[in-house]
Amino acid sequence: MTKERAASPRQQSVKALLGLRDLVLKGEIEPGERLSEVALSERLDVSRTPLRSALQKLEQEGLVTLIPSGGYAVRSFSRQDIVDAIELRGVLEGTVARLAAERGAVPARLKAIRDVVEQLDAVLGGGPEALDISRYESLNGRFHALLSELAGSEVMRRELDRITSLPFASPNAFVNTDVDVPAFYRSLVVAQAQHRAIVTAIELREGARAEALAREHARIARQNLDFVLEENPDLRRKVLALALMSG
Repeated sequence: MTKERAASPRQQSVKALLGLRDLVLKGEIEPGERLSEVALSERLDVSRTPLRSALQKLEQEGLVTLIPSGGYAVRSFSRQDIVDAIELRGVLEGTVARLAAERGAVPARLKAIRDVVEQLDAVLGGGPEALDISRYESLNGRFHALLSELAGSEVMRRELDRITSLPFASPNAFVNTDVDVPAFYRSLVVAQAQHRAIVTAIELREGARAEALAREHARIARQNLDFVLEENPDLRRKVLALALMSG
């Protein structure tokens, strides 16, 4: 038994999930390809039980699908599927923003998200040459996580978690495509202005405006998707999630 196989059940489960997700997102397993438990168990050096648990988790995330003959296959997505997922995130975040404004967000949560906005300002303040993209991604993810909680609705938060588990619907899906491309850096600047405007609208209890801003904010991802696929297809390989796109 290898050292990895001797790991605790929890360590095995984490290893199986992270390893399998990485293989799928990097395109090392083709969309539509049936997943062999035996081969994957050997490849990832984990036992079959945590591997089955990982497969079930990836099915819940929408990355693999059950097939009639039994087992799982990597799911493929059309361009329209990706567009629809991005649009749905915008609808959900818009609803959360409107409800937060109408119901009144908890002051501590508003302060927390406002603090993140200020930190994002600092990250972007030095221009593209000084941009710490990892720091931006971390803060951007934090902003959207806090936004999902502002309405105080566990139902809405859970549904947002579900849709953003699809990698191309994540708020960071197209953030790190290529900051050396001026269009992408400009999209970060525009996104940050929208972050600030969304929080301000919620603070002012302007529900309709908060909803409209949040929905428009999600469409930046749609614009970046179009740019990658139509204007600069060489960047496609940098967006891991697009390995799942058919055609």
